[in-house]
Amino acid sequence: MAGIYIHIPFCRQACHYCDFHFSTTLKHQQAMVDAICQELVLRKAELADEITTLYFGGGTPSLLSAQQLQQIFNTLSQNYKLTNDLEFTLEANPDDISDSLLTAYKAIGVNRLSLGIQSFKEKDLRFMNRAHNEQQARKALNLISEQFDNYSIDLIYGVPEMSLESWQQNLETAFEAGVPHLSCYALTVEPDTALDRFIQKGVVAPADEALAKAHYDLLLSMTQQAGYENYEFSNFGKPGFHSKNNTAYWEGVPYLGIGPGAHSLVAHTRSWNVSNNVLYIKALQDSKRPHQSETLSMNDRYNEYIMTGLRTAKGVSLPKIVADFGLVYREYAESLLPELQAKQWIFLDGDTLHVPKDAKFLSDGIAAELFKLL
Repeated sequence: MAGIYIHIPFCRQACHYCDFHFSTTLKHQQAMVDAICQELVLRKAELADEITTLYFGGGTPSLLSAQQLQQIFNTLSQNYKLTNDLEFTLEANPDDISDSLLTAYKAIGVNRLSLGIQSFKEKDLRFMNRAHNEQQARKALNLISEQFDNYSIDLIYGVPEMSLESWQQNLETAFEAGVPHLSCYALTVEPDTALDRFIQKGVVAPADEALAKAHYDLLLSMTQQAGYENYEFSNFGKPGFHSKNNTAYWEGVPYLGIGPGAHSLVAHTRSWNVSNNVLYIKALQDSKRPHQSETLSMNDRYNEYIMTGLRTAKGVSLPKIVADFGLVYREYAESLLPELQAKQWIFLDGDTLHVPKDAKFLSDGIAAELFKLL
């Protein structure tokens, strides 16, 4: 069991909040596709496991032509063992979606789409500098729901001046459309983004954590009432529609990250490719992979399990800590529990640690309290 993530580093324009690696110059698109195929061939010996999840992210994978997507998938199928029930997810932007493109995706083998809507409100979309408008978001959602049973949409909350009522309306629009899966993220201010510069200049108000928490609490309440399962901090799925790709990542399943800036985790070694399109293409043309790597220490692996586990409904298993890291790590975690339980940040269900609903917004900070640093 393993996964493959493929990073397509192209966008029509830069969203104000985004710090992912991408380029708005599309002239190297075919050379990039060829380089991605070359990296897939070079690295096929790294994963002997069957591939259960395939995820095209970015950037904007829907900027690829159907022929380019088919080229990459052909390379994958010729060099890796893909399971018959492979979950093949492709991220798409609303302004790219058409009936003919969706038909082409299905013919290639895409069986799950992730649609980057972010908001159904024109004001929010302009603030984020999204390439699509409200009408395109609604139209794309309708087209996808007609051709795909399994799909997800991204929404962003905590946007300045987004009222609780406006956020509620965004969620109601998704529910009314019958969306089977939601990924909802708080707007974060990353260094050196346009949003960061606007805040530094006083053009935009700083991020309001209280607003984001109010939005998140409403999100938890509304999704529960609508029949969604909050199986991970930011992810909400109807029964049977949880993302296999996301779940595999949180459970530590090995995965290859292909493309510039992509990260991999195989056999306790994390590696990452150069975040430069030209350098990436040039290296692969010479049959070299431009990357750096690090071997995760026992502490690194324990901390990562705590972080991912507490974000999920599955929680952190104390017996698993013993099995994977040793008794000393369980004893360390248990020594910290009384203080966290007194703050109502952690509760024990049998021998599994969970974050209570009222404290979920603090999950990452709570996890950090359990980290082993020495």
